[in-house]
Amino acid sequence: QVQLVESGGGLVQAGGSLRLSCAASGRSLNSYGAGWFRQAPVREREVVATISWNGGTTYYADSVKGRFTISRDNAKNTVYLQMNNLKPEDTAVYYCARSSRTWSTPRNDDNAIWGRGTQVTVSS
Repeated sequence: QVQLVESGGGLVQAGGSLRLSCAASGRSLNSYGAGWFRQAPVREREVVATISWNGGTTYYADSVKGRFTISRDNAKNTVYLQMNNLKPEDTAVYYCARSSRTWSTPRNDDNAIWGRGTQVTVSS
């Protein structure tokens, strides 16, 4: 059974940067798509970025394009989200997810594996 643990969240001023990490244990992340999602208070969870199993394909929400970068290190079983030029509207709990099937994406995957999340707060 795979477990995902997010880290790297915190409080930062607008314009600042944070790097989130998602470490997998129990089973490898290799061969599975992964992604970052976020949920702000009174809002639905939304996709932030996803990455294919080999890192060859990435997807970004329009709201973060040009500011966030998703990457992965399969040797370390870890997925990252580099967040630059943060804005107050980026404030949310950020969740890491892994697809339930190999070679797939966690987007629209009802059986995706989820971490518990890490809080990101951006002050103005």
